[in-house]
Amino acid sequence: MRVLHFFKTYLPDSFTGVERVIHQIAEATAPLGISSDVLSLSPRPSAESIAVGQHFSHQAKQDLYVASTGLSLSVFGAFRRLAAEADIVHYHFPWPMMDLVHVLSRTGKPAVVTYHSDIVKQERLLRLYRPLMDRFLGSVDAIVATSPNYVASSPVLSRYRDKLSVIPIGIGDEAAVNVNTMTTYETRLGRGFFLFLGALRYYKGLPFLLDAARLTGLPVVIAGSGDTAAIERMGLGNVTVLGEVSEAEKLALTKLCRAFVFPSHLRSEAFGVALLEAARAGKPMISCEIGTGTSFVNEHGVTGLTIAPADPVALAEAMVSLAKNAERCRQMGLAARARYENLFTARQMGQAYAALYHKLGAA
Repeated sequence: MRVLHFFKTYLPDSFTGVERVIHQIAEATAPLGISSDVLSLSPRPSAESIAVGQHFSHQAKQDLYVASTGLSLSVFGAFRRLAAEADIVHYHFPWPMMDLVHVLSRTGKPAVVTYHSDIVKQERLLRLYRPLMDRFLGSVDAIVATSPNYVASSPVLSRYRDKLSVIPIGIGDEAAVNVNTMTTYETRLGRGFFLFLGALRYYKGLPFLLDAARLTGLPVVIAGSGDTAAIERMGLGNVTVLGEVSEAEKLALTKLCRAFVFPSHLRSEAFGVALLEAARAGKPMISCEIGTGTSFVNEHGVTGLTIAPADPVALAEAMVSLAKNAERCRQMGLAARARYENLFTARQMGQAYAALYHKLGAA
């Protein structure tokens, strides 16, 4: 069986949240007899398909980029060509250009949408886009949410329960820790710090983490791409900013930390794959209750603590609570690892998507 994934960005140009999920799905379904292609846009597209592990990346020319939306004319032809060779088309929502391509192309192939997030930031444009969105979601054969929490809180998903299922995001097991990288960071940072990993985006709640760091004086390490000027201007001696780090460095930092802190305070944080990485490493987590998948990964009082969003005092209290109780940290870390193994492995996700593909293909 051949599956075409369609999203606005992908490797080799970009490899963040949704792109990482697409990669995991494509690689996890490959051993199950699923061949995958991924079509995306690029300002400088490759003329040839690009091998990515066991699947292939294809690029169309991005002509414009408006309101976080890539636009392209050539993508219509590329999509029709690749969809003609596919048995299933797998869309990754949201991206309005994708809706338009689907509606106008009429491939006749079974279609599934992974609904990663509501449109949160572009509220005014949503009013204009809603008729196209409704037509798109109404025309596909299946919609997949990534957590039951998001199903319960999304006003959009509540309208499509007849075609809706939940397949949690999964990740592969961790690689071996690089001893030299581990030693370097342990010498520099020690052990027992609170770790934030992720792109420094508006919804990540970093101002509240910095306020909590100031209130507690506890060591905090922040690693991820983005503008660090505002963090550095605060001049907090207990906060270390590393910038973007490699996968090997992420693994070493996660192993060394006391707990993983994830203060995202807006629904733009639909799941939080970084939380999975912390759970996989057996670390307790602190996250905010925002009605999304973050509280599906981090079960309050079991795998970590969930607090009110945008509340630096509550965040400080949670950090102090874990800092004072090593045994509680250990027990929560063990529970986090068990939850990862039970719900969030790439193997489980791949099996669920392969079953859905075959069900759609046989309909």
